[in-house]
Amino acid sequence: MPYSHHSHSGQFCRHAAGTLEDVVREAIRQGFEVYGLTEHVPRYRLADLYPEEEGMSLDALATQFDAFLTEAHRLKAQYAGDITLLVGLETEFIMEEDVAHLETLLSKCQGRIEYLVGSVHHANAIPIDFDVATFGKALDSFDLSPTSGGDGDQKRMEALLCSYFDAQYEVLRHFHPEVVGHVDLCRLYNPTLQFGDYGAAWEKLERNVKYATNYGALFELNAAALRKGWEASYPGEDVAQLILKHGGRFALSDDSHGPHAVGLNYDRMARYVQRLGLDELWVLERSESANVGGRFVQPRKVDGKWWEHPFWKTRGVELGPTA
Repeated sequence: MPYSHHSHSGQFCRHAAGTLEDVVREAIRQGFEVYGLTEHVPRYRLADLYPEEEGMSLDALATQFDAFLTEAHRLKAQYAGDITLLVGLETEFIMEEDVAHLETLLSKCQGRIEYLVGSVHHANAIPIDFDVATFGKALDSFDLSPTSGGDGDQKRMEALLCSYFDAQYEVLRHFHPEVVGHVDLCRLYNPTLQFGDYGAAWEKLERNVKYATNYGALFELNAAALRKGWEASYPGEDVAQLILKHGGRFALSDDSHGPHAVGLNYDRMARYVQRLGLDELWVLERSESANVGGRFVQPRKVDGKWWEHPFWKTRGVELGPTA
């Protein structure tokens, strides 16, 4: 579908590529109708910088984010006749104090930040999506008591999953993000992991799904998982079915990290959407009334039968009615 709610550019994210305008122009070229610009919120400890950010100061990160908002709104106005751009951010939850920092940022930038993608990328303040080795460090950081009994690896994994879903819940509870970002990123390097095998983690995940659904969030179907070796987008099928069970609604995201990844694997994601049996998709749009988070966007159901949109034929995808 010609919508995405989550993207990055090399201009404002050092593990991405290209300028923000490059990303926008590529989205226009491909026929996207709505495209969300959502760089990462600044981090507030030098210990949280990634290797490619070595040498950057915290002030430079803050300045970079402010420059992103300025450029995003410039592009929004310049290309208004070609595409609807939404300007947002992607959250972090590394330490408890990140909540206060984000509250301050949202207050300071009121009106410039139109929506939030509520994401978590850390457990025990260690990145879980940087590489396998760093994920292993995060897993090992859950040091279990010798008397805890049972399978230590199983218990460490459950502790990491529970930590992730608790952090996700804090983001949902404090900020009511309009889009829940890659809800099951915590199993990036274990795509066949079934949350049902970890009872405590499944309970926390279900709590989060219910909470987000009740305040009206959209859950993103995020194509980035497909370029990272998954056979599905985020979320995997077990989580997608849980979301459906509780009445959750889905929106599409490419989570592009540069113009080369705009719309990447949307053909494969469309087939996954059909495999899930989804007959409706949702998109954010500007609204005259504030939502529960105090921002002026609301979800709208995509008109008609999403699989019949001409966008898919331009990608060589033949789609029939959902099951």
